[in-house]
Amino acid sequence: MTVFDNIAYGLHIRKLSRSEIKEKVANILDLMGLQDLGARRPNELSGGQQQRVALARFLVMEPRVLLFDEPLSNLDAKLRVQMRSEIHGLQRRLSITSVYVTHDQVEAMALSDRIVVMNQGRIEQIGTPDEIYRRPVSRFVADFIGRANFLEARAEAVMDDQATVTLLGQTMTISVAGKP
Repeated sequence: MTVFDNIAYGLHIRKLSRSEIKEKVANILDLMGLQDLGARRPNELSGGQQQRVALARFLVMEPRVLLFDEPLSNLDAKLRVQMRSEIHGLQRRLSITSVYVTHDQVEAMALSDRIVVMNQGRIEQIGTPDEIYRRPVSRFVADFIGRANFLEARAEAVMDDQATVTLLGQTMTISVAGKP
């Protein structure tokens, strides 16, 4: 199928009129920056253009929620960055809720308003990218989401908003997490 036919397929299934299909596909081709590619076949497109066609095929159906499952995993690094930026821009412009599954922490941090970090099917933490990065609730989350250095420490005493801790052979008093 051509790019146009590929994008229009779901609209044909919904039995929309030819004029409605033509208008909706033209609009989505424009939105996706594919306006001059409607007559081409998939093998005549770049990897990024193919990804945009796949996304256009879903967007033309005007879904309330988009579900992504590792959508950029087959792309090279440069194209991943470009497509990540395009997806983020589309999410903002269309104000569409998206559930995005990825093992790529950079993608998750760049595209998300909220992140759910899972470990072996269990939720470890839910929060904004900033919360997840700055205040991981477990060693797994800290190691998974960022560049972490782990140091062994021993809490000697905790009183009010202060803790006495031994770290690297030094004893010090620090503010307890969540306190000023």
